Amino acid sequence: MPASGHVTLVGAGPGDPELLTLKALKAIQAATVLLVDDLVSEPIVALAAPTARVVWVGKRGGCKSTPQSFIEKLMITAAQEGEAVVRLKGGDPFLFGRGGEEVEHLLAAGVRVSVVNGITAGLAAVTSLNTPLTHREHAHGVVFVTGHAKPGDSGTDWRALAATARQAKLTLVIYMGVSGSAHIQSELLHGLSADTPVAIIQNASLPQQRHAACTLGALHATIEQEGMGSPAVIVVGDVVQGLLAAELPIQARAGM
Repeated sequence: MPASGHVTLVGAGPGDPELLTLKALKAIQAATVLLVDDLVSEPIVALAAPTARVVWVGKRGGCKSTPQSFIEKLMITAAQEGEAVVRLKGGDPFLFGRGGEEVEHLLAAGVRVSVVNGITAGLAAVTSLNTPLTHREHAHGVVFVTGHAKPGDSGTDWRALAATARQAKLTLVIYMGVSGSAHIQSELLHGLSADTPVAIIQNASLPQQRHAACTLGALHATIEQEGMGSPAVIVVGDVVQGLLAAELPIQARAGM
């Protein structure tokens, strides 16, 4: 028998509440229990009903995190108790959000589950700078890739990816790549020119958003010199050449 409650995996987007979908807003407002990721902004959590129980289950690379198995157990238990559970995630649940793993575990436990997409940070980041991810003259496609591999996994083959990006004219959008930027830069240079334009965008869509533009050959040095940190995305490709050409310094957004 299926559980009496249900779970909705909701993408909260990059942080700006105005970037939520209407479906996401309705799910948040209807929830009786919210399990909230660390990267979800407080203004979005504030949209929940005053009677809803909010549980923060942060997961940040390099920081103390809530075990994934514990989060899954919380969702299953709450749903079996008849709660309307929202698993509130930054960005999109199915794009580096472990949404696939959670759906599998919920269905295996007989819990009803649905998913609401959110705007991913890699898209919101460049859009905020009036920059596209694809362009008929500069990029025929885009690859979203993680810079943070699962323990025991060899991770992304950056050299092969660089060769493919060069041949197929693809934009690379790298999530969770700041801490490994030296290695990523070194590997990508085996297939891409050192002059390839790069942008690093931190805290996309939030009032504290900032960015830097540089070449691939200067990627790690720029991150170090400008103090760029997580959460951030790294965008590699000719679509960001306008930012590089403008020689824009680090910028702090005045507010949304």
